[in-house]
Amino acid sequence: MDEDALRALVRQAVARYVQGGVSVPASDTRPMTFAGHVSHVRYLLPETDGPCLIEPSVHCNHCGYCQSHGH
Repeated sequence: MDEDALRALVRQAVARYVQGGVSVPASDTRPMTFAGHVSHVRYLLPETDGPCLIEPSVHCNHCGYCQSHGH
């Protein structure tokens, strides 16, 4: 399938949707929920104004890397 054929299919699908030819089942209209990923969780470690916990020769700049899995 080339790009022009794909564009034609998309245009047809959009036209059907706009004209009301596409119905969404009630089961598909539930609200989306966000499930957090473990890489976004931060541990509760005490804040410091001293050296970095990861690299002690550097002053802490509160990046949060030591409070996470580093993702």
